[in-house]
Amino acid sequence: MTSPTSSPRLILTDIAKSYGATRALDGVSVEVGVGEVHALIGENGAGKSTLMKVLSGVVQPDSGSMELEGAPYRPSDTLDARARGVAMIHQELSLAPHLNVWENIGLGGLPSRMGWLNRGEARRRAKTALARLAHEHLNLERPVAEFSIAEQQIIEIARALLSKPRVLIMDEPTSSLTQADTRKLFEVIHQLRAEGVSIIYISHFLEEVKAVADRYTVLKDGCTVGGGSMAEAQQRDIVRMMVGREVTDLYPQRAPRIGQPVLELAGNGGPLTVRAGEILGVAGLIGAGRTRLLRENFGLVSSARMDGANPRRSWRAGIGFLSEDRKEEGLMLPLSLAENTTLTKYAALSRFGWLPPAKIEAATQPWIELMGIKTTGPRQAVGALSGGNQQKVAMARLLEHPAQVLLLDEPTRGIDVGSKAQIYQLIAKLAEEGKAVVLVSSYLPELFGLCDRIAVMRRGAIVDCRDTKAWSEHDLMLAAVGAAN
Repeated sequence: MTSPTSSPRLILTDIAKSYGATRALDGVSVEVGVGEVHALIGENGAGKSTLMKVLSGVVQPDSGSMELEGAPYRPSDTLDARARGVAMIHQELSLAPHLNVWENIGLGGLPSRMGWLNRGEARRRAKTALARLAHEHLNLERPVAEFSIAEQQIIEIARALLSKPRVLIMDEPTSSLTQADTRKLFEVIHQLRAEGVSIIYISHFLEEVKAVADRYTVLKDGCTVGGGSMAEAQQRDIVRMMVGREVTDLYPQRAPRIGQPVLELAGNGGPLTVRAGEILGVAGLIGAGRTRLLRENFGLVSSARMDGANPRRSWRAGIGFLSEDRKEEGLMLPLSLAENTTLTKYAALSRFGWLPPAKIEAATQPWIELMGIKTTGPRQAVGALSGGNQQKVAMARLLEHPAQVLLLDEPTRGIDVGSKAQIYQLIAKLAEEGKAVVLVSSYLPELFGLCDRIAVMRRGAIVDCRDTKAWSEHDLMLAAVGAAN
């Protein structure tokens, strides 16, 4: 364990936590200094989220000790942790969807006056917190359920900032954010660091970690395997510690063989022709309409352009869809891994109306191995998996269905770098097999590294589409924001 860059505010020593026979944490030690950004790095299932749940009071450790500013620290729950200055921004959003924006931001600490809720003050605080993230325009009175996942992520971050924490845990805070919103968040992080706030930053985007963190700790299989100064770290060494092997080329080398048109992707600004063997990327800022474009064309959202479209017809026509919201739409969390993976093929796998468990488990096992899903087996409930492994199951379900056109909305959200490389290889292989892929992503390197063409959306309309080689990141962002060259 390396020493922090300043006097330690937080010390975690030999933290252990087991769930039955699964040892999630096995003697993890971390120190975080005052005003330090400390990156916690590791593959899905390495123990990062479990460690942060211990720190934020969600679960209790089996053994080990914690100190906060020299005093013993063992929060009884999240409210106790927050009262003592530790707040967490969760990767899996923890908002109340039926409540509006200001109610969610103030949840657990709404101001009162003489025993009555001070709504005016609650709204003012919420607007101030959103303004720090350049999103003061969000309608405070709308239920959170009506906002996109990216906008909900902003609301989650604003809620954590409102509590003025001494230790702020950020678990994949940029997983749904555009580059512009990510830059704004980094500005807030630098400001918080200058104010002396200690930040624990969890991300699978290593270039982000390099840009924002002072030091890092790498976890693997619940153990601390390395760490040090971020300024002195080499990305390849961090990746090697994470995955236990060398990961060379993140993006596969491709020689695209573009075939005949297979889909007219309807949208404002004109349809986009998608061809067999092509990977078409869709870029744009939050609220640009990228997700709606996919949902309309799959039939999840009614549209005059797609009259009569519905998911059942799309599946039967060979069009598959991967939602960005795996928890609410992409998976059925109480069901097993096998049941989720084969969900759209029940009719093909059933016999006389009965679905043999052995049959769906046998169909699922190859995907567990191919995707590197960390699980006790096909019968394990998907809700018990880590967020990244849940995303792999959602991807496996899509690929188990024999679709010829794949509509992928943020397919690598919450997935570690080793698994990303696997997903990228898989997408490239699908394109080589003649499948058409439409890829929505907020991560520009992903679009440039994978796609043959990139379309840009702005304010609900497709404003430009070019071969990837004809774009630069600068020009793409200009198109996204509507600025002239």
